[in-house]
Amino acid sequence: MSAVSAAARPFDAERVRGDFPILAQRVNGRPLVYLDSAASSQRPLAVLRAVERYETHHHSNVHRGVHTLSQAATEAFEGARARARRFLNARSTREIVFVRGATEGINLVAQSLARSRFGPGDEILISALEHHANIVPWQMVCAQTGCTLKVAPIDRRGEVDFERLSALLSARTRLVAMAHVSNALGTVLPIKRIVEAAHSCGALVLVDGAQAVPHTVVDVRELGCDFYAFSGHKLYGPTGIGVLYGREELLEEMPPWQGGGDMIRTVTFEKSTYNDLPWKFEAGTPNISGAVGLAAAMDYLEGLGIEALAAHEHRLLELATGELERMPGIEIIGTAAHKAAVLSFTMRGCHPHDLGTILDSEGVAIRTGHHCAMPVMTFFDVPATARASFGCYNTEADVRALVAALGKAREVFG
Repeated sequence: MSAVSAAARPFDAERVRGDFPILAQRVNGRPLVYLDSAASSQRPLAVLRAVERYETHHHSNVHRGVHTLSQAATEAFEGARARARRFLNARSTREIVFVRGATEGINLVAQSLARSRFGPGDEILISALEHHANIVPWQMVCAQTGCTLKVAPIDRRGEVDFERLSALLSARTRLVAMAHVSNALGTVLPIKRIVEAAHSCGALVLVDGAQAVPHTVVDVRELGCDFYAFSGHKLYGPTGIGVLYGREELLEEMPPWQGGGDMIRTVTFEKSTYNDLPWKFEAGTPNISGAVGLAAAMDYLEGLGIEALAAHEHRLLELATGELERMPGIEIIGTAAHKAAVLSFTMRGCHPHDLGTILDSEGVAIRTGHHCAMPVMTFFDVPATARASFGCYNTEADVRALVAALGKAREVFG
């Protein structure tokens, strides 16, 4: 992600900021500096208006309805699925399942595929960088099936040790589940290389792409992964919507995870038969407006130019990293050679939560805590970190505001 095409066109972040009305407000009497996009990115007017148009003019329940509004809602919802297929370069819309977010997508694979197929002697391999959403579901599967969870270690730079990861792969490995980008440290994992190594052992690969899709072009066919999950709210889209990509032949074999309306073909008291893909995995009324907003977010992001955006974010990351490295008492946690736009750090003598409070008083919004990655914090022997994360609307002025606010905090905590 740090290697960006030299042909990428210049990126005008100041112009982009005008697309995000929330950034015009003041917080604690100061202009808002939003550096928490890794938790949830803000939404541009294009997304807000797409959702408003749907809610105002087209809302109805999808599928099966013969009246005009239902037909319009269905067209918008299934149009969003087609948009997601193009966004990931999946082969078919049958491979695109709408979920609440990456967490639900991972749980769907855990409960539908792993729980029904794995047993004692089988192994699931994850990395020590994972978000809790890519740890806990596999622990649950191990408790349910008797299979074993293996963890590929990281080094002090926050990089996965590929040689040690490879040594953990064997004929017993049934599934490898890895983040594309670490939410806690910003480390970019060598996913294609991991996929190739896993497949050579006969294992399937699931990728948690929540932190990757806002920053890089994702082509699931080029990566070769079997499953890829991401959330809309980190992609400048609504909350409560996400996508699980799965290879069609795998999804076809997997049983439904949840039962209810729309995922069935026939129901009697004796037996039910199930719908075709992808609706087999979409029980109940879906988040229709969320899907509409997600499609608008994909249009918006690709309209900006993902390569140009990645180059811009990398410049901000390098600038902020250099500034913080020069500040006494600041330690950057996670110094991988390839990082997305995430900067995790601590300040000597100041708990990250206190640091976040002081920065908020200066109008600077960062995230503090364990970032749903407690094992990462344990590895680095810190209770928590402060995390600044950059998005399309951030500028060099935002970096200067972060540095100035950290200077105020140093005055307080000495």
